Amino acid sequence: MKPVGRRGAGRGIDADGWLDGVCRIESPNRDERPDGEPVSLIVVHAISLPPGEFGGESIVRLFTNQLDPSAHPYFPQISTLRVSAHLLLRREGGVIQFVSCRQRAWHAGLSSWGGRQRCNDFSLGIELEGCDELPFEEIQYRRLLDVVRLLCAHYPIEAVVGHSEVSPGRKTDPGPCFDWRRLATIGDLPGACR
Repeated sequence: MKPVGRRGAGRGIDADGWLDGVCRIESPNRDERPDGEPVSLIVVHAISLPPGEFGGESIVRLFTNQLDPSAHPYFPQISTLRVSAHLLLRREGGVIQFVSCRQRAWHAGLSSWGGRQRCNDFSLGIELEGCDELPFEEIQYRRLLDVVRLLCAHYPIEAVVGHSEVSPGRKTDPGPCFDWRRLATIGDLPGACR
């Protein structure tokens, strides 16, 4: 779990799909995208571990299969999950990349968008450290805008959506406190202008 790089949002993406200048902690919860599948969707998530608590290493431990089920009463029910995201945006603005953008992170689960199933095949997952009950931090919105702009400059992104939109009835994140209008400055992206 050795981090690599700085804490802010990167200025570029290398040929292997890693953002420049962000902390890198590789998750084993990834695999190859289907051949020739372009990245065309960004899915925004929210996560806090334990639920409603921020900081600490529990999210990193979950995404690297090292979550101790005895560390919190909630953890036994999730400690065997094999999940990840491409990026995590911490409450204080730190950015961690777990999976190369060229690979499929296991973030959306049972999902569909635009008549297509298996959103993990063609999407990038961005987790915001947060929950349904509390607003996100200003620095998180700034980092999210930076990251989404960077990703849109490198991939043919058609939409930026919430996990709740690709998995309706199953997921609620990023939740009612997420301000979708903050992404409106990105431009003509469907789903970004709410």
